[in-house]
Amino acid sequence: MRIIFLGTPEFAVPTLEKLLAWPAGQVVAAVCQPDRPSGRGHKLLVPPVKRLALGHGIPVLQPERLSRSPETVEAMRELSPDVLVMVAFGQILKPVVLDMAAYGVVNLHGSLLPRYRGPAPVNWAIINGETVTGVTTMFCDPGVDTGDMILKREVPVGPETTAEELARTLASVGADLVVETLEQIRAGTVKPQKQDDSRATYAPLLKKEMGRIEWSKPAWEIHNLVRGLVPWPGTYTDFAGNPLKVLKTRPAGSAGAARAVPGQVVAAGEKVIIACGQGGQEAIELLEVQPANRARLPARDWANGVRLKPGLTIGS
Repeated sequence: MRIIFLGTPEFAVPTLEKLLAWPAGQVVAAVCQPDRPSGRGHKLLVPPVKRLALGHGIPVLQPERLSRSPETVEAMRELSPDVLVMVAFGQILKPVVLDMAAYGVVNLHGSLLPRYRGPAPVNWAIINGETVTGVTTMFCDPGVDTGDMILKREVPVGPETTAEELARTLASVGADLVVETLEQIRAGTVKPQKQDDSRATYAPLLKKEMGRIEWSKPAWEIHNLVRGLVPWPGTYTDFAGNPLKVLKTRPAGSAGAARAVPGQVVAAGEKVIIACGQGGQEAIELLEVQPANRARLPARDWANGVRLKPGLTIGS
């Protein structure tokens, strides 16, 4: 089976690795986003998929937008693919690409469709406090994750799991699911299932402003936001006029915060505990933070350094 692989980030790498090792498949090209400037030196960052493909001698195509690059589409067509496999490619495909291969385009999506359609399903599952999520393979259509589903696998989500950790798990589970899907397609045993649009939810793009912590929110809501926005855009607050990234937290019940106000420091010794929720009735423990222009460190070390004391407040 001749395969063209479409994908860019680390999430897509395990699937490409599985396809490269699959005896029944031949990856004839990889299509990914262009190299992008990164860091203070604006050095061009090579996409993980490109690095892996070139390491195996696979041709790489990097159009800015596939829909505006007829020469890339033609180059893909000339490779006579049997199927296109897409993982975290980040673009909606036009009919000229959807209809290119006999078996169409198989996409791996990081949720149990039709829930969490869209570009950030892993993050939103954690932000919303889901205890179970998963991956779905599907045939692509012109919509946003609306095509017929093929296979699904559930994955449990622990109360401390971060989006970064969950993404690694889903990428690994999804890689096996893609190969299983292609095996069924080859055998003619695949049974696509239409999505129930009435059950669909959407996982929109993440924005940097989402990361500001509102201490009036419940402890679990804040905790889920912190772990759901790892590694980007991250969550933040401020103290004494200086920004402070909040990297790791733990809900702490009431912890003596019954008469506090949201954002007030309840404890600042071995544990750094902040009042939160309506009326400061709840509390959350800060475990790791990162002050501006400094490395991440345990919250208690930061608290000692700034001489944090109960009764002070953080955040606006």
